[in-house]
Amino acid sequence: MARRLAGVLALLLLAATASVPLGLSMPPLIVRIAYEIQQRQIVYSWGGGHSDSPGPSKGTCRGYKGRIKPCPAARTRGLDCSGFTRWVYAMAHGRDVLGPGNTNAHVRKMRRVKSARPGDLVFFGKITKRSVKTHHVGIYLGGGKMMNAPETGAIVRIDEIAAKRNFAGFYRY
Repeated sequence: MARRLAGVLALLLLAATASVPLGLSMPPLIVRIAYEIQQRQIVYSWGGGHSDSPGPSKGTCRGYKGRIKPCPAARTRGLDCSGFTRWVYAMAHGRDVLGPGNTNAHVRKMRRVKSARPGDLVFFGKITKRSVKTHHVGIYLGGGKMMNAPETGAIVRIDEIAAKRNFAGFYRY
């Protein structure tokens, strides 16, 4: 009986450790910070997170095309997708490396990578050598998932990358 129990325990430990990537005992700092922010249940706000310094801020109704009418952004303290990634990257790097711009401005500060790692940014839209027209960004978590501030009425959450249209690529700072 004891030998059988030891065998079962060994299999459980093997299964548990086999799911952890080799060489990674802990997720990258960017991913850990993203999870900490997710726990705060911060709401989406169009233009939120783009004040002088990164972090939740009231949004703007300029350019708003969301489904909730009238636009709630000017009275909602929160983050939009690029405001969320800006804040996470600022905390991880110790300074505002992405700046107050939108997804188009942020993708220009990154380099495209073929093989994504947790903590990379995943952009949606159309990116060519001549133009950048993005409409969404999230933080890659691995396993086809991203953390993002998706839309008006939502909170920062985890979504499947494949569920979002117009995948444009993975980018690394």
